[in-house]
Amino acid sequence: MENSMNKRGHGHNQEHADNLPEPKRQKLPALASVIVEAVKVDSLQRLCSSLEPLFRRIVSEEVERALSRLENSKSISRSPEPNKIQGLDGRNMQLRFRTRMPPHLFTGGKVEGEQGSAIHVVLIDANTGNVIQTGEESMAKLNIVVLDGDFNDEDDKDWTREHFESFEVKEREGKRPILTGDRHVILKEGVGTLGKLNFTDNSSWIRSRKFRLGVKAASGFHIREAKTEPFAAKDHRGELYKKHYPPVLHDEVWRLDKIAKDGALHKKLLKSNIVTVEDFLRILMKDPQKLRSLLGSGMSNRMWDNTVEHAKTCVLGGNLYVYYTDQTHDTGVVFNHIYEFQGLIANGHFLSLESLNHDQKVSHLSVKLSFFFLFFPLESAVSKDHTQKW
Repeated sequence: MENSMNKRGHGHNQEHADNLPEPKRQKLPALASVIVEAVKVDSLQRLCSSLEPLFRRIVSEEVERALSRLENSKSISRSPEPNKIQGLDGRNMQLRFRTRMPPHLFTGGKVEGEQGSAIHVVLIDANTGNVIQTGEESMAKLNIVVLDGDFNDEDDKDWTREHFESFEVKEREGKRPILTGDRHVILKEGVGTLGKLNFTDNSSWIRSRKFRLGVKAASGFHIREAKTEPFAAKDHRGELYKKHYPPVLHDEVWRLDKIAKDGALHKKLLKSNIVTVEDFLRILMKDPQKLRSLLGSGMSNRMWDNTVEHAKTCVLGGNLYVYYTDQTHDTGVVFNHIYEFQGLIANGHFLSLESLNHDQKVSHLSVKLSFFFLFFPLESAVSKDHTQKW
């Protein structure tokens, strides 16, 4: 009887549990899961207890570092910045480059400024802008370094020696020093000229893909450093195809912008006996439409404008040529080496283009045209009796 009652009681309890709502049934955890969770909590508490001293030490060290940096920054702000330390006479001394750099240089070639100019650096008083010509600093020894093109701080902005040196570029592993030659320059009365320098490596391997030149005074001088504009250093093999800025008359015509060596445009020009920049300029002056048609659709209008603009920067000789229109040599038309009209000869006197009135400018056109038709090229005209150098 008792057994049957127990069975019924157990069955009743089970039936009661089965009849509970679903959420309530889920809230009754199994004994095994309770034990596992308890073990996890105990292990986590013990792990946290063991790590607590380590966390305290790390936090303490970081707080001490932060306080130390704060104290250092306060100390620095209270004292003059290194590059702002002034001389005994109160001058704020800075170095400045006075020569602009070209857009690119070539490895192995001489390091020069725009149009092949020497590179000059001066020591100035930033308060006045004047060159400092006296004092020990005006004879300082400077070190020349290579900087990353990303050093974009403005020249009139203050920086520290450490900030400047953080942009210095060192040679790649296994390579020669990036810059070789006269790596030092000594100021004379506040002015220095860089000597012979050469790049041994190109700039394509750094993020900015450009270098700058920098100069800094030897230790012991409180002088702010200087840097040039950024420029690309290219492999010397590219110099074989280098454009010339500015071009000269005897340069091959492919030295002009947008005309590739041995390219389609170059071949068209050679076929028409336009070999040099001088040839190009002469036909440009004589008949620009003919030259434009010769180059055809292979040269867009924008390319044409770029090429003509570049050609017109060519350095011309100083010679002028006169085409006399009478036997007395009292009247004539004056041209330069590429047939460009420069003025008139009237009653034996030269009248420049700027000084001519409207009627005189109009009257010279027919003479100019006859000159072009009768005397081309100019060398043959020079040999005739009524045309001479002037």
